[in-house]
Amino acid sequence: MLKNLRKIEIKTAIKLGLVGCVVCVHWLCFYGAIKYSNVSVALSCLSTASLITALIEPILNKSKIKPYQILLGLMVIPGIYLIFFFTSFYLTGIILGILASIFSSIFTSLNKKMVTKADTISITFIELGSGFLFLSLLMPFYLMVFPDTRIIPNKSDLFYTLILSLACTTLPFILSLNALKHISAFASTFAVNLEPIYGIILAIIIFGENKELNGGFYLGTLIILLSIFTYPFMKKRFEKV
Repeated sequence: MLKNLRKIEIKTAIKLGLVGCVVCVHWLCFYGAIKYSNVSVALSCLSTASLITALIEPILNKSKIKPYQILLGLMVIPGIYLIFFFTSFYLTGIILGILASIFSSIFTSLNKKMVTKADTISITFIELGSGFLFLSLLMPFYLMVFPDTRIIPNKSDLFYTLILSLACTTLPFILSLNALKHISAFASTFAVNLEPIYGIILAIIIFGENKELNGGFYLGTLIILLSIFTYPFMKKRFEKV
């Protein structure tokens, strides 16, 4: 990996470092959304990324806007509205979830450009490494606002942090970068919309979140999932033309 890192131009490395800071802010907003609402609501808010990416990707990557992608992204909005309407007591969590979605769209679209300039392992190392440094710089300010925060992890914290960092972050990040070599940023982001399916199921099993949610939430989630499964059919139809 060191050999590949040396081949990366300084200008490219700086760009990757800045993207890493965006990735860091995305994760801060995402985990903040879970903290201020719950897993199910946070994951559902991420589904707005499809519409945001449909608008952002053509601008950042200088490609044509595809109307069917805009339409699919708009299909998600009624679902998000229903989730917001029936769970408005989670307002702060919903706002943070949508912000996480915006930053996810930005770094995915930027990485679509960067995957051609370096290997995926090097990109992951630079972006996640710069994200860690950026987060470290933010820590003193965070402690000023929340002085009672416990920052020394115990054994249980270390175990779960390793699982989150390696199995749930680093490995998926590398795989998603490899996928971006073959698919658009929109397709990659749209696939992430599947997270509410297994995320909500696990949240119900592990945390019993079904007690906190209602029919409106599940109707909104169903609308989001319908848009996800519509994507491959619309792509096949409209990209043939």
